[in-house]
Amino acid sequence: MPIISEPEDFHEDDLFVDLAATFGRSLYLKCEGFNFAGSIKLKAAREMVEAAERSGVLRPGTVLVESSSGNLGVALSILAASKGYEFLCVTDARCNLATKRLIETLGSRVHTIVEPDADGGFLAARLRYVRELCASDGRYLWLNQYTNPANWKAHYRWTAPSIARNFPDLDVLFLGAGTTGTLMGCARYFKEHHPRVTIVAVDAAGSVTFGGPAAPRMIPGLGTGVRPPLLDVSYVDDVVHVPEVDTVRACHRLARKGFLFGGSTGTVVSGALRWLAEFAPGGDPTAVAIAPDLGERYLDSVYQRGWVEEIYGPDALDLDHEETVTMLQSMGSAR
Repeated sequence: MPIISEPEDFHEDDLFVDLAATFGRSLYLKCEGFNFAGSIKLKAAREMVEAAERSGVLRPGTVLVESSSGNLGVALSILAASKGYEFLCVTDARCNLATKRLIETLGSRVHTIVEPDADGGFLAARLRYVRELCASDGRYLWLNQYTNPANWKAHYRWTAPSIARNFPDLDVLFLGAGTTGTLMGCARYFKEHHPRVTIVAVDAAGSVTFGGPAAPRMIPGLGTGVRPPLLDVSYVDDVVHVPEVDTVRACHRLARKGFLFGGSTGTVVSGALRWLAEFAPGGDPTAVAIAPDLGERYLDSVYQRGWVEEIYGPDALDLDHEETVTMLQSMGSAR
Protein backbone atom coordinates (compact mmCIF):
# COMPACT_ATOMS: atom_id res chain seq x y z
CA MET A 1 0.00 0.00 0.00
CA PRO A 2 1.67 3.26 -1.10
CA ILE A 3 1.62 6.11 1.42
CA ILE A 4 2.85 9.50 0.24
CA SER A 5 3.35 12.94 1.74
CA GLU A 6 3.75 14.99 -1.45
CA PRO A 7 1.52 14.81 -4.56
CA GLU A 8 4.46 14.43 -6.93
CA ASP A 9 5.47 11.17 -5.21
CA PHE A 10 2.66 9.18 -6.86
CA HIS A 11 2.56 8.10 -10.50
CA GLU A 12 1.23 4.80 -11.84
CA ASP A 13 3.93 3.95 -14.36
CA ASP A 14 3.09 0.39 -15.39
CA LEU A 15 -0.51 0.47 -16.64
CA PHE A 16 -1.15 -0.55 -20.26
CA VAL A 17 -4.39 -1.04 -22.20
CA ASP A 18 -4.63 -3.64 -24.99
CA LEU A 19 -6.53 -1.93 -27.81
CA ALA A 20 -7.12 -5.09 -29.88
CA ALA A 21 -10.75 -5.35 -28.80
CA THR A 22 -11.36 -1.68 -29.65
CA PHE A 23 -9.68 -1.34 -33.04
CA GLY A 24 -9.15 -4.93 -34.15
CA ARG A 25 -5.40 -4.45 -34.10
CA SER A 26 -2.86 -5.28 -31.39
CA LEU A 27 -1.58 -2.05 -29.86
CA TYR A 28 -0.66 -1.52 -26.22
CA LEU A 29 -1.40 1.91 -24.80
CA LYS A 30 0.72 3.13 -21.88
CA CYS A 31 -1.55 5.19 -19.62
CA GLU A 32 0.24 8.20 -18.15
CA GLY A 33 -2.75 10.04 -16.66
CA PHE A 34 -2.90 8.33 -13.28
CA ASN A 35 -1.25 10.85 -10.99
CA PHE A 36 -2.42 14.01 -9.23
CA ALA A 37 -1.68 16.15 -12.29
CA GLY A 38 -3.59 13.81 -14.58
CA SER A 39 -0.87 13.64 -17.22
CA ILE A 40 2.64 12.61 -18.20
CA LYS A 41 3.74 16.22 -17.68
CA LEU A 42 4.15 15.65 -13.94
CA LYS A 43 7.37 13.78 -14.73
CA ALA A 44 8.86 16.65 -16.72
CA ALA A 45 7.66 19.25 -14.21
CA ARG A 46 9.26 17.41 -11.32
CA GLU A 47 12.54 16.86 -13.15
CA MET A 48 12.79 20.51 -14.24
CA VAL A 49 11.90 21.95 -10.83
CA GLU A 50 14.30 19.68 -8.97
CA ALA A 51 17.11 20.43 -11.44
CA ALA A 52 16.52 24.17 -10.92
CA GLU A 53 16.61 23.69 -7.15
CA ARG A 54 19.86 21.74 -7.33
CA SER A 55 21.48 24.41 -9.49
CA GLY A 56 20.45 27.20 -7.11
CA VAL A 57 18.47 29.26 -9.63
CA LEU A 58 15.18 28.33 -7.95
CA ARG A 59 15.02 29.60 -4.40
CA PRO A 60 12.50 31.21 -2.00
CA GLY A 61 10.90 34.29 -3.53
CA THR A 62 11.31 33.08 -7.11
CA VAL A 63 8.18 33.11 -9.26
CA LEU A 64 8.03 30.25 -11.74
CA VAL A 65 6.66 31.03 -15.20
CA GLU A 66 6.05 28.66 -18.09
CA SER A 67 4.35 28.59 -21.45
CA SER A 68 1.93 25.67 -21.61
CA SER A 69 -1.07 24.48 -23.59
CA GLY A 70 -2.45 23.12 -20.33
CA ASN A 71 -1.05 19.90 -18.90
CA LEU A 72 2.37 21.19 -17.88
CA GLY A 73 0.64 24.16 -16.33
CA VAL A 74 -1.39 21.86 -14.10
CA ALA A 75 1.69 19.80 -13.21
CA LEU A 76 3.73 22.88 -12.28
CA SER A 77 0.79 24.22 -10.26
CA ILE A 78 0.90 21.06 -8.19
CA LEU A 79 4.67 21.29 -7.72
CA ALA A 80 4.39 24.98 -6.79
CA ALA A 81 1.67 24.26 -4.22
CA SER A 82 3.62 21.33 -2.80
CA LYS A 83 6.91 23.24 -2.53
CA GLY A 84 5.62 26.72 -1.67
CA TYR A 85 6.43 28.59 -4.90
CA GLU A 86 4.37 31.06 -6.91
CA PHE A 87 3.63 30.07 -10.49
CA LEU A 88 2.28 31.88 -13.55
CA CYS A 89 1.06 29.76 -16.47
CA VAL A 90 1.07 31.50 -19.86
CA THR A 91 -1.37 29.73 -22.15
CA ASP A 92 -3.59 30.65 -25.11
CA ALA A 93 -7.19 30.62 -26.24
CA ARG A 94 -7.10 26.91 -27.14
CA CYS A 95 -6.52 25.87 -23.51
CA ASN A 96 -9.75 24.47 -22.17
CA LEU A 97 -11.62 26.18 -19.35
CA ALA A 98 -11.43 23.19 -16.99
CA THR A 99 -7.63 23.27 -17.14
CA LYS A 100 -7.48 27.00 -16.43
CA ARG A 101 -9.81 26.60 -13.45
CA LEU A 102 -7.76 23.72 -12.12
CA ILE A 103 -4.53 25.73 -12.28
CA GLU A 104 -6.17 28.60 -10.41
CA THR A 105 -7.74 26.26 -7.85
CA LEU A 106 -4.25 24.98 -7.05
CA GLY A 107 -3.20 28.54 -6.19
CA SER A 108 -1.40 29.54 -9.39
CA ARG A 109 -2.19 32.28 -11.91
CA VAL A 110 -3.10 32.06 -15.60
CA HIS A 111 -2.37 34.55 -18.36
CA THR A 112 -4.17 33.78 -21.63
CA ILE A 113 -2.79 34.92 -24.99
CA VAL A 114 -5.74 35.70 -27.28
CA GLU A 115 -3.95 36.75 -30.49
CA PRO A 116 -1.44 34.54 -32.36
CA ASP A 117 1.73 35.96 -33.88
CA ALA A 118 1.73 36.19 -37.65
CA ASP A 119 4.85 34.01 -37.74
CA GLY A 120 4.70 31.12 -35.25
CA GLY A 121 1.09 31.36 -34.11
CA PHE A 122 0.01 31.13 -30.49
CA LEU A 123 3.21 29.44 -29.35
CA ALA A 124 5.38 32.27 -30.64
CA ALA A 125 3.09 34.79 -28.94
CA ARG A 126 3.29 32.90 -25.66
CA LEU A 127 7.08 32.69 -25.80
CA ARG A 128 7.39 36.38 -26.58
CA TYR A 129 5.25 37.26 -23.57
CA VAL A 130 7.34 35.06 -21.25
CA ARG A 131 10.63 36.52 -22.50
CA GLU A 132 9.39 40.08 -22.04
CA LEU A 133 8.08 39.29 -18.55
CA CYS A 134 11.38 37.76 -17.42
CA ALA A 135 13.35 40.67 -18.89
CA SER A 136 11.20 43.17 -17.00
CA ASP A 137 11.12 41.45 -13.60
CA GLY A 138 14.01 39.47 -12.13
CA ARG A 139 11.75 37.54 -9.77
CA TYR A 140 10.53 35.35 -12.63
CA LEU A 141 12.26 32.11 -13.57
CA TRP A 142 11.35 30.47 -16.88
CA LEU A 143 11.98 26.72 -16.74
CA ASN A 144 11.56 26.63 -20.56
CA GLN A 145 10.28 23.17 -21.36
CA TYR A 146 11.21 23.75 -25.02
CA THR A 147 14.98 23.82 -24.40
CA ASN A 148 15.39 22.33 -20.92
CA PRO A 149 17.21 18.95 -21.07
CA ALA A 150 15.48 17.93 -17.84
CA ASN A 151 12.31 17.64 -19.95
CA TRP A 152 13.60 14.70 -21.98
CA LYS A 153 15.70 13.29 -19.14
CA ALA A 154 12.52 12.64 -17.14
CA HIS A 155 11.36 10.18 -19.81
CA TYR A 156 14.80 8.68 -20.27
CA ARG A 157 14.79 8.05 -16.51
CA TRP A 158 11.20 6.82 -15.97
CA THR A 159 8.98 6.39 -19.03
CA ALA A 160 11.22 4.44 -21.39
CA PRO A 161 12.54 1.97 -18.79
CA SER A 162 8.96 1.12 -17.81
CA ILE A 163 8.12 0.28 -21.42
CA ALA A 164 11.30 -1.76 -21.89
CA ARG A 165 10.67 -3.65 -18.65
CA ASN A 166 7.10 -4.56 -19.56
CA PHE A 167 7.76 -5.28 -23.26
CA PRO A 168 11.21 -6.83 -23.66
CA ASP A 169 10.31 -7.92 -27.23
CA LEU A 170 9.07 -4.49 -28.33
CA ASP A 171 9.19 -3.90 -32.09
CA VAL A 172 7.80 -0.38 -32.55
CA LEU A 173 7.13 2.55 -30.22
CA PHE A 174 4.75 5.39 -31.15
CA LEU A 175 5.41 8.74 -29.46
CA GLY A 176 3.49 11.98 -29.77
CA ALA A 177 5.48 15.10 -30.62
CA GLY A 178 4.79 18.31 -28.69
CA THR A 179 7.80 19.89 -27.03
CA THR A 180 9.41 16.54 -28.02
CA GLY A 181 10.52 15.90 -24.43
CA THR A 182 8.77 12.52 -24.25
CA LEU A 183 9.84 11.68 -27.80
CA MET A 184 13.50 12.55 -27.26
CA GLY A 185 13.81 10.91 -23.85
CA CYS A 186 12.27 7.62 -24.96
CA ALA A 187 13.98 7.62 -28.36
CA ARG A 188 17.40 8.20 -26.81
CA TYR A 189 16.86 5.41 -24.30
CA PHE A 190 15.80 2.85 -26.88
CA LYS A 191 18.46 3.79 -29.43
CA GLU A 192 21.10 3.32 -26.73
CA HIS A 193 19.74 0.20 -25.00
CA HIS A 194 17.39 -1.47 -27.53
CA PRO A 195 18.36 -0.17 -31.00
CA ARG A 196 16.21 -2.71 -32.87
CA VAL A 197 13.05 -0.89 -31.76
CA THR A 198 11.53 1.34 -34.45
CA ILE A 199 10.74 4.85 -33.17
CA VAL A 200 7.76 6.51 -34.86
CA ALA A 201 6.87 10.10 -34.04
CA VAL A 202 3.20 11.07 -34.33
CA ASP A 203 2.46 14.73 -34.99
CA ALA A 204 -0.64 16.81 -35.62
CA ALA A 205 -1.31 17.91 -39.20
CA GLY A 206 -0.53 21.60 -39.41
CA SER A 207 2.44 21.37 -37.03
CA VAL A 208 5.84 22.65 -38.20
CA THR A 209 7.85 20.32 -35.94
CA PHE A 210 9.10 18.10 -38.76
CA GLY A 211 9.15 20.76 -41.45
CA GLY A 212 5.59 20.68 -42.73
CA PRO A 213 3.56 23.79 -43.54
CA ALA A 214 1.81 25.54 -40.66
CA ALA A 215 -1.98 25.32 -40.45
CA PRO A 216 -4.53 26.15 -37.73
CA ARG A 217 -4.89 23.56 -34.96
CA MET A 218 -7.63 23.55 -32.34
CA ILE A 219 -6.70 20.65 -30.06
CA PRO A 220 -3.92 21.44 -27.54
CA GLY A 221 -1.13 19.03 -26.71
CA LEU A 222 0.70 17.81 -29.80
CA GLY A 223 2.12 19.90 -32.61
CA THR A 224 3.92 23.23 -32.59
CA GLY A 225 4.06 26.51 -34.48
CA VAL A 226 7.78 26.82 -33.71
CA ARG A 227 10.21 23.93 -34.26
CA PRO A 228 11.20 22.53 -30.82
CA PRO A 229 14.89 23.07 -30.00
CA LEU A 230 14.96 19.70 -28.16
CA LEU A 231 14.22 17.77 -31.35
CA ASP A 232 16.99 15.64 -32.86
CA VAL A 233 15.53 13.83 -35.86
CA SER A 234 18.44 11.38 -35.99
CA TYR A 235 16.70 9.45 -33.19
CA VAL A 236 13.42 9.16 -35.14
CA ASP A 237 12.82 6.43 -37.72
CA ASP A 238 9.53 7.65 -39.15
CA VAL A 239 6.88 10.37 -38.75
CA VAL A 240 3.10 10.24 -39.14
CA HIS A 241 0.93 13.37 -39.38
CA VAL A 242 -2.68 13.05 -38.20
CA PRO A 243 -5.55 15.39 -39.18
CA GLU A 244 -7.48 16.61 -36.15
CA VAL A 245 -10.75 15.07 -37.32
CA ASP A 246 -9.07 11.66 -37.08
CA THR A 247 -7.90 12.55 -33.58
CA VAL A 248 -11.51 13.21 -32.60
CA ARG A 249 -12.77 10.00 -34.19
CA ALA A 250 -10.19 7.88 -32.39
CA CYS A 251 -11.05 9.54 -29.06
CA HIS A 252 -14.74 8.83 -29.54
CA ARG A 253 -14.11 5.22 -30.53
CA LEU A 254 -12.10 4.74 -27.33
CA ALA A 255 -14.83 6.43 -25.30
CA ARG A 256 -17.44 4.02 -26.68
CA LYS A 257 -15.37 1.24 -25.12
CA GLY A 258 -15.22 3.06 -21.78
CA PHE A 259 -11.74 4.58 -22.18
CA LEU A 260 -11.85 8.37 -21.87
CA PHE A 261 -8.51 9.77 -23.07
CA GLY A 262 -7.31 13.22 -24.09
CA GLY A 263 -6.84 14.60 -27.58
CA SER A 264 -3.14 13.73 -27.76
CA THR A 265 -4.01 10.08 -27.21
CA GLY A 266 -6.46 10.14 -30.10
CA THR A 267 -3.74 11.55 -32.33
CA VAL A 268 -1.16 8.96 -31.30
CA VAL A 269 -3.58 6.02 -31.60
CA SER A 270 -4.82 7.16 -35.01
CA GLY A 271 -1.24 7.60 -36.25
CA ALA A 272 -0.13 4.25 -34.85
CA LEU A 273 -3.00 2.36 -36.50
CA ARG A 274 -2.30 4.07 -39.80
CA TRP A 275 1.41 3.19 -39.65
CA LEU A 276 0.73 -0.42 -38.68
CA ALA A 277 -1.80 -0.80 -41.50
CA GLU A 278 0.80 0.38 -44.01
CA PHE A 279 3.98 -1.28 -42.74
CA ALA A 280 2.67 -4.41 -41.00
CA PRO A 281 -0.63 -5.20 -42.76
CA GLY A 282 -0.37 -8.95 -42.30
CA GLY A 283 1.94 -9.12 -39.31
CA ASP A 284 1.53 -8.71 -35.61
CA PRO A 285 4.48 -6.70 -34.25
CA THR A 286 4.64 -5.83 -30.58
CA ALA A 287 3.65 -2.18 -30.63
CA VAL A 288 3.27 0.36 -27.81
CA ALA A 289 1.90 3.90 -27.86
CA ILE A 290 1.77 6.47 -25.07
CA ALA A 291 -1.44 8.08 -23.80
CA PRO A 292 -0.29 11.37 -22.21
CA ASP A 293 -3.48 12.19 -20.29
CA LEU A 294 -7.12 11.37 -19.61
CA GLY A 295 -10.19 12.90 -21.19
CA GLU A 296 -12.19 14.75 -18.53
CA ARG A 297 -10.65 18.11 -19.43
CA TYR A 298 -11.82 17.70 -23.04
CA LEU A 299 -15.53 17.29 -22.35
CA ASP A 300 -16.25 20.79 -23.69
CA SER A 301 -14.22 20.29 -26.88
CA VAL A 302 -13.22 16.89 -28.27
CA TYR A 303 -16.18 15.18 -26.60
CA GLN A 304 -18.75 17.92 -27.23
CA ARG A 305 -20.70 17.16 -30.40
CA GLY A 306 -21.57 20.79 -31.13
CA TRP A 307 -17.92 21.87 -30.85
CA VAL A 308 -16.77 19.03 -33.09
CA GLU A 309 -19.39 19.61 -35.76
CA GLU A 310 -18.80 23.36 -35.80
CA ILE A 311 -15.08 22.92 -36.46
CA TYR A 312 -14.84 19.68 -38.43
CA GLY A 313 -18.25 19.46 -40.08
CA PRO A 314 -21.52 17.57 -39.52
CA ASP A 315 -20.09 14.20 -40.63
CA ALA A 316 -17.09 14.25 -38.28
CA LEU A 317 -18.60 11.71 -35.85
CA ASP A 318 -20.81 9.73 -38.23
CA LEU A 319 -18.59 6.65 -38.42
CA ASP A 320 -19.19 3.28 -36.82
CA HIS A 321 -16.41 0.91 -35.77
CA GLU A 322 -15.90 -0.84 -39.11
CA GLU A 323 -15.89 2.42 -41.05
CA THR A 324 -13.42 3.93 -38.59
CA VAL A 325 -10.98 1.05 -39.00
CA THR A 326 -11.34 1.16 -42.80
CA MET A 327 -10.75 4.92 -42.79
CA LEU A 328 -7.62 4.60 -40.67
CA GLN A 329 -6.20 1.79 -42.77
CA SER A 330 -6.84 3.61 -46.04
CA MET A 331 -4.83 6.64 -45.00
CA GLY A 332 -1.39 5.09 -45.21
CA SER A 333 -0.68 6.94 -48.45
CA ALA A 334 -1.54 10.28 -46.79
CA ARG A 335 1.48 10.20 -44.50
